[in-house]
Amino acid sequence: MKLSPNESPTDRMIRIVVGLGLAALAITGAVTAPVLYLVWAIAAIAVVTGVVGFCPLYALFNVGTRRAAQ
Repeated sequence: MKLSPNESPTDRMIRIVVGLGLAALAITGAVTAPVLYLVWAIAAIAVVTGVVGFCPLYALFNVGTRRAAQ
């Protein structure tokens, strides 16, 4: 499995915004345990994959949103 970026810039921005939004929900107390832990986990995964530009699930299923280099 190659660890090259497989997300488009738009995909990355959406992941970061969604991740930060979920983190904001968790911080403000809008969700409580045990759902709180799930929200934190999803937020962390979304932000990390958005920042790094690599999604392991995309690589596993051999898909991606990034255009091929020309």
